[in-house]
Amino acid sequence: MIITPAALQALMVGFRAEFQAGQTLAASQYLQIATEVPGTGKSTTYGWLGKFPALRQWVGDRVINDMAAASYTITNIPFESTVGVDRDDIEDDNIGVYKPLMQEMGRAATVFPDELVFPLLDAGISTECYDGQYFFDTDHPVYPNADGTGAAVSVANYDDNSASSNPMWFLLDTTRAIKPFIYQNRRSMQFQQMTKMDDEQVFMAKQFRYGMDCRANAGYGMWQMAYASRKDLTADNIWAAYGAMRAFKADGGKPLGIKPNLLVVRGTHEQAAREALKATISGGETNTLSGLLTVLVADFL
Repeated sequence: MIITPAALQALMVGFRAEFQAGQTLAASQYLQIATEVPGTGKSTTYGWLGKFPALRQWVGDRVINDMAAASYTITNIPFESTVGVDRDDIEDDNIGVYKPLMQEMGRAATVFPDELVFPLLDAGISTECYDGQYFFDTDHPVYPNADGTGAAVSVANYDDNSASSNPMWFLLDTTRAIKPFIYQNRRSMQFQQMTKMDDEQVFMAKQFRYGMDCRANAGYGMWQMAYASRKDLTADNIWAAYGAMRAFKADGGKPLGIKPNLLVVRGTHEQAAREALKATISGGETNTLSGLLTVLVADFL
């Protein structure tokens, strides 16, 4: 093959098609637990997290609640992946070996948000959220007044099972406009090329480059919408976590109406999760958990 700009453009079209084909080889899971928010700058500050002002009867002038200062910032991070294609392979029309690699890049682009979002679950026991506590913690402060004043009581969304080392499972409420986690998308994945004949890398190393890049990050939403447990994955323990979440209240005592609907587990917990939620239990009795929750087996836990 004679390398010309037209030949390189045709090669780019072919590689892009392989990249797009690879994007269909995997199904991402992150939107099941995270809200995707478009980023507009270097970082985004979520100053409204945790604010649940209650409605009151309108008598006289409006009462403006000065909410306690609490904010959470997610800073965008650049990510990239690049493949070098030898000029000799193009001249010798030996580019078929690169097609699977381009497809794998496409598959990686599809699951990339999963790789950012799902590790947040395990990291939640040691990473702070908007209220200054770890996202999964035993002492989140909840205040008697809606403006965040008064003597706070501690509320737990984490059961460490007496400091057990058991792997965690997670109960989430993903029915709200904002899910428990946030995927911040500043710039979506782009597939690009560096293929000019006078490019330094082509001149020095006879290598054309194809790559993808994006800017994004992930972080925590409201801790009240998630619960982590190290207890055995049984129906009774799931019910205990479910009951704890249903009892969560906002500052000021307003019930939040949390409705857990998703049980997130790793692959080693899948059988136990499905057993706990099956329609009938031993003796043929109806399982009250059946149909209440959906099981999500997370690939990146």
